[in-house]
Amino acid sequence: MPLAAGDDAPTVTARNQAGEERTLAFEEPTVLYFYPRDDTPGCTIEANQFQRELETYREADVGVYGVSTDDVDSHRDFCESEGLEFDLLADPDGEIADAFGVEIQGGAAPRTTFLLADGDVQAVYEGVDPDGHARDVLMDALDDGLVTLPE
Repeated sequence: MPLAAGDDAPTVTARNQAGEERTLAFEEPTVLYFYPRDDTPGCTIEANQFQRELETYREADVGVYGVSTDDVDSHRDFCESEGLEFDLLADPDGEIADAFGVEIQGGAAPRTTFLLADGDVQAVYEGVDPDGHARDVLMDALDDGLVTLPE
């Protein structure tokens, strides 16, 4: 079972598409979305829509991170081909997925998104439809008062 709203967020460490180590404790508002594979149709839609909304996420001081079991090289190629400007974290051993209770199936994580802040899980989205998801999460964070946009 994935972590639920109100649960403590684990601190995780992984390498991004540039091979740089990132340690996240989720004190600041953050979207962490798990997706099955780089360069697949649904995952490309989801990544491109997070990229399209990225400026607004940044204006609201919300970090965005994608996670899959793909390796650093695959993430680098995916970011380059799609022009992604946010970190994709490599989780080839499923350690991040395990920390969030996301069950790896057939070597891939199911689409599951966590909205995190203050070291806690604020919201969980399971069985995500990639089309429109990035906007939905942003609107939920704004509607719930978790984040605000500058005037």
